[in-house]
Amino acid sequence: MPKYVQRAQLTGCDELEILIAPEGVVPVIQFLKDHHNAQFVNLIDIAGMDVPTRKYRFEIIYNLLSLRFNARIRVKTYTDELTPIESINDIFKAANWYEREIWDMYGVFFANHPDLRRILTDYGFEGHPFRKDFPLSGYVEVRYDDEKKRVVCEPLELAQEFRKFDLSAPWEQFPHFRQQEEVKELSSDAKKVEQKK
Repeated sequence: MPKYVQRAQLTGCDELEILIAPEGVVPVIQFLKDHHNAQFVNLIDIAGMDVPTRKYRFEIIYNLLSLRFNARIRVKTYTDELTPIESINDIFKAANWYEREIWDMYGVFFANHPDLRRILTDYGFEGHPFRKDFPLSGYVEVRYDDEKKRVVCEPLELAQEFRKFDLSAPWEQFPHFRQQEEVKELSSDAKKVEQKK
């Protein structure tokens, strides 16, 4: 197992978080479930995250629980658009729908999954809606046509152009804004103290 672990840390809530190489998903998860000093026998969920600025833009997060030791662990791995992640469906049957959801929303392929198909979007849906480069308006408009008395799909007239992400935009300034407010409050309190003298 140590050959797969790239980083380990404790989070703010004292939960263990490990980053592993993509090829280590099955052996690490199997070890955490079966080893008598771990016993992480409950898969809480599997989540995905898309960070387009990274070389491996997708992060897959496995959240496990050990009832025996009252502990949680977060196992993270990474991949790109083309590299599959090995399915852990044989280890945890609960992984089936989680992996299908990540496939549907992000397009991350899970190798050796018994039934990898869309779970939340329609069969004819194009693309993966949780990807950052997916247009907010989608590609087609689905609506009920009163004349035809059925649901119709039409090309979207307001298709969105390619979006450029500026990740250093105004939100980076927000914490500094709060600090400035605190400084102003402190300086006004200091002035009041001086005036009283």
